[in-house]
Amino acid sequence: MHTPKKRNLRTIAGLATAAVLTVPLAACSQDVGTTASASNEQSSSQTPIEPRATVAMLSGDNTQVALDQGFVQALQQLKLTPGVVGDAELVGGDTLEFPITGGNVSVYEPGEVNPYVVGQIQHEGSGLSLSAKGTTVEITNLNVDPTISKVYGDVTVDGKVAATSVPVFNLDGRTLQPLEMKGDDAILQGTKVQVSEVAAPLLNETFGTDAIKRGLVVGTATITASTAPAPAA
Repeated sequence: MHTPKKRNLRTIAGLATAAVLTVPLAACSQDVGTTASASNEQSSSQTPIEPRATVAMLSGDNTQVALDQGFVQALQQLKLTPGVVGDAELVGGDTLEFPITGGNVSVYEPGEVNPYVVGQIQHEGSGLSLSAKGTTVEITNLNVDPTISKVYGDVTVDGKVAATSVPVFNLDGRTLQPLEMKGDDAILQGTKVQVSEVAAPLLNETFGTDAIKRGLVVGTATITASTAPAPAA
């Protein structure tokens, strides 16, 4: 089992990132809180709709979250110290990066299928931490589910398991840009990552505040996934 290692994060203009907020980052194709099934729309057509890009077994590239300045300022005001866990990185001082470790994804033409991004995108062995007054929350093993606009993760408080596979972020795909292909890479950019209805009260209770609100925008996600066949073992 991969045990994430925690390391300190350099300050981002006096702050950094936020723990409960992966992720993944991530990309979704519908508004927060809505659910839909791609198969429902396909079943109404005699001719199966082919996706623009499909990766049956994800094993590389990453999800990045460019941090929103409002989120950064909120952390500063709350005097919360963020960090990265395991294989996560802080890129350019303002963007979190989580390596993709597994999953699958299919991307359709918008309007042909709803949602038009389906699958799951896993980020095992990485995550975020958030610390204040001797207490540390870690959110790891992020799993992006674009079909239902959620990011799931495992949560620990001072090393003790608080929750497993719970929705820590919501995804708002109204700002998602059209699929971009660069060589073998499929790129989905523009989804807003927001603190979920589960994460907000958990963080507030842990850190003794009521300032962390559901829907607080953490940042904007970019998912880069290789469509090239995985090398033979």
